[in-house]
Amino acid sequence: MAEGLLRAFHGERYRAFSAGTHPGRVNPFAIRAMEEIGIDLGDHYSKSVDDLGDQLMDVVVTVCDSAKEACPYVPAKERSIHHSFEDPSAVEGTDEEKLAAFRRIRDEIKVWIDAEFERNEATAD
Repeated sequence: MAEGLLRAFHGERYRAFSAGTHPGRVNPFAIRAMEEIGIDLGDHYSKSVDDLGDQLMDVVVTVCDSAKEACPYVPAKERSIHHSFEDPSAVEGTDEEKLAAFRRIRDEIKVWIDAEFERNEATAD
């Protein structure tokens, strides 16, 4: 979701790549939550950190819930940023409760991305 949000709202300034510790299909609830705000993740898939190769990124952002999983170390040219978000896929309950968790985390990520990357855009000019 973070990659999709960064591309959609700040893609003119940043190129986003994402990778995770458990590559595979994007969670269907993530796809639905993002579709609700006009972002299509239907063709996306979760890549492994190894899939990024030896490419050195300017900025590396980790958004994993550090209380539940260890974020892999990925070196950055300029800086590394970490912000922990709850893992919405860990929420149990009805489909509506699960979707609500993805909506909540989507919205939290968007607020954080807008604040973090708009601030950095203003200081970069």
